[in-house]
Amino acid sequence: MREIILKTKAAKLVKKGSPLLNQEDLAKPLEAKEGECVRVCDEKKEFLGMAYVGFQHKGIGWVYSKKDGEKLTPQFIQGLFQKAAQKRSSLMMDESTTAFRLFNGEGDGLGGITIDWYDGFVVVSWYSAGIYQWKELIVDQLQEAIPSIQGIYEKIRYASKEKLPESQFVRGVKANEPLIVQEEGVRYATYLDEGLMTGIFLDQREVRTLLRDDYSAGKTILNLFSYTGAFSVAAAMGGAIQTTSVDVANRSLEKTREQFEVNGIDAAEQKIYVMDVFDYIKYAAKKSLTFDTIVLDPPSFARTKKRTFSVAKDYAGLVEQLVPLTAKNGNLILSTNAANVSEKQFLEMIHKGLRSSGRRYRLAHQKKLPMDFPVAPHTPLSDYLKVVFVEMDFS
Repeated sequence: MREIILKTKAAKLVKKGSPLLNQEDLAKPLEAKEGECVRVCDEKKEFLGMAYVGFQHKGIGWVYSKKDGEKLTPQFIQGLFQKAAQKRSSLMMDESTTAFRLFNGEGDGLGGITIDWYDGFVVVSWYSAGIYQWKELIVDQLQEAIPSIQGIYEKIRYASKEKLPESQFVRGVKANEPLIVQEEGVRYATYLDEGLMTGIFLDQREVRTLLRDDYSAGKTILNLFSYTGAFSVAAAMGGAIQTTSVDVANRSLEKTREQFEVNGIDAAEQKIYVMDVFDYIKYAAKKSLTFDTIVLDPPSFARTKKRTFSVAKDYAGLVEQLVPLTAKNGNLILSTNAANVSEKQFLEMIHKGLRSSGRRYRLAHQKKLPMDFPVAPHTPLSDYLKVVFVEMDFS
């Protein structure tokens, strides 16, 4: 069995529990191939763990076991899935919540793969050709570990040399389109085989619930970069007077209307704009519009015909532009999934954007990934979600 030799600093991180292996961590050139299981050692040849090789944007492989010589056997894989399902037993039994993350890569013991549960159907996402080589074994053992799975879909989230379809049905029974799932009683229309997205970001479940329960009743809501309007629907279900959803993608209009309608809400009574968010902000400022609660959850990086946006460079400026649109005693829900921005940096951006207004404020809540998105130790790129609830004019 081949070996990967790590430099001292990287070896220390692996000993502490970090499973991610990077190219720059290697003390010697890597000779192993995609998908190959290898022994990981330090420069003194001390054994650190077993890993598989998988080239992706996060690194070149993942440690999956600290037992010397352990391979990716059916028993090993099935054990991982059984343990993950057991951790989520409360979600599995919750009839009011039928969509969540079933297996979260390295946080559940095997990096490079995630599995999402949609009311009895699952979506497996593959992040490297290395892990995809184990597809048949993984899919078989997933079905063995959780017999209640009705159907399996997959997403290819790496540059495939074989030109694999980015999304496809794998086995079992196909789901309805749309497949209606729930989060604490709120319904969402999802599509499991419509590109890489399904219609809802499952990692924001707790944020949507807090928005619905504490920041919506009797309020006006502005949802920027709204995608399919999930935040807007949660707010409307929480008693919002009116929601305004803004996204540049043409699909957002039809998709957002559908999300309202599956909850029995008249979409015609809500405002949905297909336009550049920055143009809408200018329009709202010109019209002196204000909102009680504003949700800001932009992509890490976005490019339109007019401009480019990155969280790292532009988030503080965007927050600053939103303060005049925030009503007296209003709220801002500020979110990012940018893995390259630390929690400290994100808070600095928020304070920078808010201070120039001269208005008093407080950070009322901070949210990170929910329990079904566990993160491995010393793997900051995987601990990506950061959400801050800001209450303005607080005294």
